[in-house]
Amino acid sequence: MTPGQASTGSGAYVRRTWRYLELRFDGAVTQTRMLRWAPDWLCIGYTRSMLAALWLHPAPRTIGIVGLGGGAQAKFCHRHWPQARIEIAEADAGVLALRETFRIPADDARLTVTLGDGADWLRQRPGRFDVLLVDAYDADGIPPHLERQHFYALCRGALAADGVMAINLYDTDLFLHRTWLRRVFGDRQLLLPELGMSNEVGFAWRGQPKPPSPDAWLRRVPLLARWQLGEAVRRLARAWRGVPTTG
Repeated sequence: MTPGQASTGSGAYVRRTWRYLELRFDGAVTQTRMLRWAPDWLCIGYTRSMLAALWLHPAPRTIGIVGLGGGAQAKFCHRHWPQARIEIAEADAGVLALRETFRIPADDARLTVTLGDGADWLRQRPGRFDVLLVDAYDADGIPPHLERQHFYALCRGALAADGVMAINLYDTDLFLHRTWLRRVFGDRQLLLPELGMSNEVGFAWRGQPKPPSPDAWLRRVPLLARWQLGEAVRRLARAWRGVPTTG
């Protein structure tokens, strides 16, 4: 470790600068970046793209998250979607130990974090989530048992009848993931490249969402959320126009 870094003993560590706190794994890949004076601001582009899924389900009652990390998406949803309950699974006790460091709210009536395997956690929650966000990475990338077609089937099973999921895909075989998404969700899926990054964000859904126009939706969300999600929602809307209509 170098000055400004603190290890958890699990491969996750915190890097501190005057501006940011960063959650990193061995190999120096930044998993989460937190602005010190705005802890619920989305600093990394792919997190904004994933949360564009809220445009496809504008009034979620229950949001599920697989992979807490530094809690960027959890904090954003907790602040800007007060009507939603947020349930999270995190498999790494060392990451969970950094919860207070990254100023993630304590468990309450709206927020629950469970230490455990994401696949098992989803299996126990059929039909539960209106929006499901999957961002499960360790020092080696996506854990192997979460990088299978069966895992996507578990995700689909955990969605409500009109539920939507978004998954972060980084340093992985995109062809395989696209194939698995298609096998599990049919035409109800798309991949959205992340501008200027190596990530793509996969979206998939049950039912047939009928989202409002991006501008109409953005006018209804809190101003700080609008500033952060506007560009991502408009990019998703352009991609959405190319999705086949299904009955």
